[in-house]
Amino acid sequence: MPEGPSLRKFHQLVAPFVGQLVVTVGGNSKKINPNMLEMLRLQDSQVHGKNLYLNFGLAENLGLPDSFLLPKHLQKEVNLPEETSDHKLESTSGLDGQEVPGSSSSIKALELGEEEKDPINNTPWWLNTSQNSGPWLCFHFGMFGSVRASEFSRATKANKRGDWKDPLPRLVLHFAKGFLAFYNCRIYWCLGPMVKPTSDILSEEFDRRQALEALKQANPVCYTLLDQRYFAGLGNIIKNEVLYLARIHPLSLGSCLTALNLESLLDHVVSFSAGWLQKKLEGKPQHHLIYQKEHCPAGHQVMKDSFESPNGFQRLTWWCPHCQPKVTPEEPNEVQVTQE
Repeated sequence: MPEGPSLRKFHQLVAPFVGQLVVTVGGNSKKINPNMLEMLRLQDSQVHGKNLYLNFGLAENLGLPDSFLLPKHLQKEVNLPEETSDHKLESTSGLDGQEVPGSSSSIKALELGEEEKDPINNTPWWLNTSQNSGPWLCFHFGMFGSVRASEFSRATKANKRGDWKDPLPRLVLHFAKGFLAFYNCRIYWCLGPMVKPTSDILSEEFDRRQALEALKQANPVCYTLLDQRYFAGLGNIIKNEVLYLARIHPLSLGSCLTALNLESLLDHVVSFSAGWLQKKLEGKPQHHLIYQKEHCPAGHQVMKDSFESPNGFQRLTWWCPHCQPKVTPEEPNEVQVTQE
């Protein structure tokens, strides 16, 4: 499923539509009533970890919020494609089955129906025009999930039945000029973004101290890295790549690694994620070192296995036994730190 860098790119595609009125709505979503979005204004857009949040309301004369801009430490002079037809999004295919943050007890989903309207002005009850604010739609993308701006996704190959059918969007928001199409995603109403910026690996507020404390625990580091409470936006691709860059075996216990090793791993998490995002904004592909490879850059045979984390999800992991030796409590806990 799409990871943090992909969500930031989706965010950039949504940003030009903030402040515009939704004219018509389409899509095959059964979880929400799309008709409720018609003639509402897209007021804000935020991204946290692996979730995209859109805020709708009846406010007028909206200006573009600052929330859609990249963090200052990630802003560079990037020439983005001018034509939306050239926005071909890459969907990450990591097998990250992490539970949707805030999808259960941590968030109160709003079950809104078309009949739930204010009897006086015939508008949805949750829209408070005096406060110019409404609830948020949360988008959590599945494997090959994506956002398209003013273009629809087209089939690139035949399906199992041999049919060349274009993917069906879950939701389409039509504006006066252009539209947004959302594919392969879970959509639900919420009261607002629930992920703290301090846990987002692409936020300038990312809390390194909190992340290091999590990595120090007596758990395999490959599981800790996918814990969205501390590494929001980090998925299976980033996990595999940063463990190889840090020369750490995925099943090594964090408590068996030195502070230097853990600092190096955290440095790679931040730098790799920011670098991947920058390439996406420049329209350049991300070349993997270990993910889905048969040999590592040094020419060694790569191992692949599916490890089951404590939450019950299995994720494929690639690693090099030579470059990433496993550290156990009985062995010296020093791993050679590289600066790649």
